Amino acid sequence: MDSEGRYEQRVVWAVVDTGIGPLLLAATGQGLVNVVFHATAEVRDRALERLASRLGAEPVEEPGSPLLAEAIRQLDAYFAGERHSFELPLDWSLISGFNREVLRELATTVPFGTVVGYGDLAGRVGQPGAAQAVGMAMGANPLPVVVPCHRVVESGGGIGGFGGGLETKRRLLALEGVLPEPLF
Repeated sequence: MDSEGRYEQRVVWAVVDTGIGPLLLAATGQGLVNVVFHATAEVRDRALERLASRLGAEPVEEPGSPLLAEAIRQLDAYFAGERHSFELPLDWSLISGFNREVLRELATTVPFGTVVGYGDLAGRVGQPGAAQAVGMAMGANPLPVVVPCHRVVESGGGIGGFGGGLETKRRLLALEGVLPEPLF
């Protein structure tokens, strides 16, 4: 608590090496709040500034934090091919409204090794015809990989876009057996 008896928001973060490059993970007392691709120093610093601004607390680097330990363990197992779903508390405070509804639907109904079209996902949340808005929700996903926006593809068979880059999306889909492994 702070000096006025209010609970302070605590935000901890770490950068972990994965099969798709370094990921920045951030967590609060409510759960994992942010996953950021390609966490070079510059990307990391921008992400931490955004988190501080949005959450009202300065993120603290704490790779050994109990708030991050389980997320790191589960991500390691996922990239090793030993885990097909995440069972983590998530802090959804960085996203709201339609975007949150779509991402929750995605997280609970599109399992490992499957894909869904943007339009199909729009229909699942009662908004058929909102495929473009679903695409925007995927781009706003603060928890990629854990909330698997890489599993959303174009209905015509195209891979669609991806905030982490198309090569990262291909590698995640290959890891899940949806696409063949790249030859080199």
